[in-house]
Amino acid sequence: MFRGIFETTIDAKGRTSLPARFREVLLESFGDERFFVTNSVPVDLGGGVYSSGLLIFPYAEWFLFEENFLNSKGLTSSQRNSIMRTIVAPAIECSADKLGRMLVPPHLRKSAALEREILFVGAMKKAEVWSLAEWDKVRAQAMKDFPSGTEAAAELGL
Repeated sequence: MFRGIFETTIDAKGRTSLPARFREVLLESFGDERFFVTNSVPVDLGGGVYSSGLLIFPYAEWFLFEENFLNSKGLTSSQRNSIMRTIVAPAIECSADKLGRMLVPPHLRKSAALEREILFVGAMKKAEVWSLAEWDKVRAQAMKDFPSGTEAAAELGL
């Protein structure tokens, strides 16, 4: 499982280093160093403002997502199209080189506003990539949305 937050940089050509711990997780937990990178689900920051980072799916997990998406029920036509255009269409297969470097394609760097300082964020079976500036906004929104004092949080042991 992907855990932890790792701060690093991305250069003007889109090169960055996948954290060593995440490379280990890919091999140890998922048995493959390949992965897919795509846009994350947009985060509503309020007032019509949204923020988006990137998602890293282990190779096999991506195909499970595609299968689940193809067989999903309960989505409207416009919701299905939105997921297709936002998550599925921009996805690209990647791998890190022997030194852990990876290339983030221009279309994904642009949609996630990745410029210099970035974060890799563990999200269990996926990892997220955020610009440091966007992460601060998303984290503030997550604090507002946190289910403090709810039965659901208590059931999780929080």
